[in-house]
Amino acid sequence: MFKRRSYKWDDGRTLVLNNSTLIMGILNGTPDSFSDGGKYNTPTAAIAHAREMEMQGADLIDLGVESTRAGHTDISVAEEISRMEALLGPVLEATKVPISIDTYRAETADYALSHGAHILNDIWGLRYDPDIAAVAAKHKVPVIIMHNQNDTNYGDIIEDMKAFFFASVDIALKEGILPQNIWLDPGIGIGFGKTDEQNIEVMQRLGELTAYEYPVLLGPSRKRFIGAMLNDCPPDQRDEGTVAACITGLIQGIDMVRVHNVDMHKKALTVADALLRGEF
Repeated sequence: MFKRRSYKWDDGRTLVLNNSTLIMGILNGTPDSFSDGGKYNTPTAAIAHAREMEMQGADLIDLGVESTRAGHTDISVAEEISRMEALLGPVLEATKVPISIDTYRAETADYALSHGAHILNDIWGLRYDPDIAAVAAKHKVPVIIMHNQNDTNYGDIIEDMKAFFFASVDIALKEGILPQNIWLDPGIGIGFGKTDEQNIEVMQRLGELTAYEYPVLLGPSRKRFIGAMLNDCPPDQRDEGTVAACITGLIQGIDMVRVHNVDMHKKALTVADALLRGEF
């Protein structure tokens, strides 16, 4: 069943989940992300790319300033906030769509949400920082709870992911995050506690996660398992494969995709939505 959500912020920005798949454009304000690190980590470049994605049809933009690629080096909270400070204001001023903040630290989240960001995207599912759920509740924002773990040891991977989500949702609700503000993300990628084979299995079984009441965000963009299927092609040659992965998710009921190439996915998912959901 396709979920429905409607959000409106004090600055007039809106996000409506109705009968079409939402598109989250990726803005990596990092020097070392696996696909486009160093391309958009200055205000001028970030503004240009954010405007480009908005023009191409992004419903929202996800700003992250710390790489989450496999083997990345953690940065300090002070460094993360410093990077966020340089980019968040200019991107907010330059765009009209909501901006989500990709962080798992409460202090960074509080800074960003206090300075105009609209959504919290936590790759550790409210588990890394015990204060982050309270920050999201205080600001009354939508929260994306992503599955993640430090190893690749599972019994049944989907059942284990469900247990993770149930526990994280419980944390959210106990801190006062509203049910309608909760989203789930299966955490596709080798940097999020899954091998290529496990990522493929999760992709094949997404319907077991979308069956619940919470909308699901899928983020397979340019991930290594796609490259492995395409003769180990580099990340910037994986967009067509990402489209296939996103449509595989759409068929199984996902509600939003997080992608690098907004233009390609807007065109592909417009057609896929029309064919699958009868909306022209």
